[in-house]
Amino acid sequence: MAVAALPSLAVAGPPYVTDDPQPTDTGHWEIYLYSNGLQAADAWTGEAGLDLNYGPVKDLQLTLVLPAAYATQPGQVGVGQVEMAAKYKILHQSDGSLTPDVAVFPRVFLPTASRGLESDRINVLLPVWAGKDWGPWSLFGGGGWQYNPGPGNRSFWTGGVALTRQVTKPLNLGVEVWAHTPDVAGGKDFAGVNLGADWRLTPHWSLIASGGPGVWHAPSEGRWDFYVALKADY
Repeated sequence: MAVAALPSLAVAGPPYVTDDPQPTDTGHWEIYLYSNGLQAADAWTGEAGLDLNYGPVKDLQLTLVLPAAYATQPGQVGVGQVEMAAKYKILHQSDGSLTPDVAVFPRVFLPTASRGLESDRINVLLPVWAGKDWGPWSLFGGGGWQYNPGPGNRSFWTGGVALTRQVTKPLNLGVEVWAHTPDVAGGKDFAGVNLGADWRLTPHWSLIASGGPGVWHAPSEGRWDFYVALKADY
């Protein structure tokens, strides 16, 4: 089981495991005060912390995630893996064309975690994300390969696809299917389904959440997962 398979990613992206190709607007911040979790083998593991995103120039987003991590077995709380990432949009969608938005979003997981919580090695995720909008609907997805060194670990492929709809001006709803190949020796392939929601409380604040069951090898790889965050846009 890999906590790294539950990235701190926003709508789209968090609250979904699947990310989208949209970088943060130039000169703006997206900040998430978040918590997530994954239940597998009768234990919960996850993170809580700050996910900071800034758009310094057009088509570029810089990301820094500062998490605390937890595990209910053996009952431990400590520092999680600090993440640094950069999203760059390389293709733009246009009306009347099938060309989607496409972005690369390399992410580095630093070996900052407390002993026994998450990996003590540098991990690197190399994904490509694509998306297309039709009126109130958005379809996005993709994935990539994660370098996951260390005794008993395996590098793996991860990704997903999500469909969202702007139901009302403040409410966006969506569903995703996400999956990963084995991330440890003796592990199994996994797939799960999540429902998500983004409720805009004010022009600058939103409450976002998602969650759902594992549907393939769930007992060992993930029976349930969740993500909840208070999001600030400035």
